[in-house]
Amino acid sequence: MNGSLQEKYSRQMLFAGIGPDGQRRLLASCATIVGCGAIGAAAANLLVRAGVGSVKIIDRDFVEPSNLQRQTLFDEADASNALPKAVAAEHKLRAINSGVHIAGVVADLSPKNAKELLSDCDLILDGTDNFETRFLINDFAVKSGRPWIYAAALASYGLSLTIRAGLTPCLACLLEPGNSSHALEETCDTIGVLGPIVNLVASWQVAEALKILSGHPEALHGRLISCDVWTGRMQSLGLARNPECRACAKHDYAYLDGEAQPHITLCGRDSVQIHERSRALDLAALALRLRPVVEDVKQNDFLVRFRVAPYEMTVFADGRAILKGSKDPAVARSLYARYLGA
Repeated sequence: MNGSLQEKYSRQMLFAGIGPDGQRRLLASCATIVGCGAIGAAAANLLVRAGVGSVKIIDRDFVEPSNLQRQTLFDEADASNALPKAVAAEHKLRAINSGVHIAGVVADLSPKNAKELLSDCDLILDGTDNFETRFLINDFAVKSGRPWIYAAALASYGLSLTIRAGLTPCLACLLEPGNSSHALEETCDTIGVLGPIVNLVASWQVAEALKILSGHPEALHGRLISCDVWTGRMQSLGLARNPECRACAKHDYAYLDGEAQPHITLCGRDSVQIHERSRALDLAALALRLRPVVEDVKQNDFLVRFRVAPYEMTVFADGRAILKGSKDPAVARSLYARYLGA
C-alpha cells in the first residue's frame, strides 16, 4: 500500500478491527448495492469512503425533488435534470474517492438479469424499496453462496440483518411470502420516512459489510437489529433457521426462476397490466391512504383510480392494476411498489 493510500485510510487502519491487512482486503473487494434510494445512497457513500475497491450501484429510478430530504448523494441539479439515480451517484462518488472503481448501472433487477448483474461481487447490499426484489436477491445469494445484508426503513423505524447461506436464517426463513399478508402495505410514499433512520440503518449495514470484506466474519453479530428513532426503542433478536424454508432448506428459488413475481403484460396502447396473485385489497382504505399523496383519486366498489403525473393507475380489488402512460414494466413495478407495497 503506497503512502497516499496509507494517509487516506489512516484513521480506519488505526482501528484494530481492520488494520493494514483489513484495508488491503477492502481495496481488493467488490460490493454491489441494489437500489440507490435513501439507504442505498448512504451505504454507497460509506463504502466508497472506506476504500472498498469496486462498488456497483444498480437502480431503475431517477432523482426527484422529494428524494432530497433523505437521499444524501443527490442535489437539486440532479432532480431538475431528472438524472438516473445510478448515474448521479456514480458522478458524486467518483469525486469523493477517485481510487475506487464505481459503476452505476441503470437497470431493473429481474430474474433475467440477476446472474449477470450480481455474479461479479463479494457481497450484496439491499437498498431496494420492495420485497419482490429482496426475495429475488435472497434466492440468488442463497443459491450462489454469497452473503447479503437486508436493510429497510419506513417512517421512523428501521432494521437490518446479515444473511449468509447455510450459516444464518435467510429472508425467506423470516418472511416467507406464502405465510404473510397480501393486504395493503405502508410505504415511504404513503406514510413518509425520516432521514435519521435511513442513515442509522445504512451505518449498521455498512459496518457488517466492512467486517465481511476486511476478512473478519467472526465479528458479525448474527442478529436482527431494529430501532425507532422517534420513540428511542431498540431491539436485537437472535434468530434460528427455518428447517422448512423454501429457499435455504428446500432449494426452491421461485423468485430467481421467475415463478413468484406478478405477471406483467402490455395492455393496449401505452399501458401495462400487473397481474397480482391472490391479493385482496380494501379499496376504500386504499383510496383514503392515497388521497393525501396523489392526484385525482376516484373509488367505487370495483376499483381505485389515481394519477401520478404523467401516469394514471387503476387498481382492482384482486390486486391487479393497469398503468396508463407507459409501456415499461419497470415503471409499472416501481409505481405499484411505491403506493401499494410489494
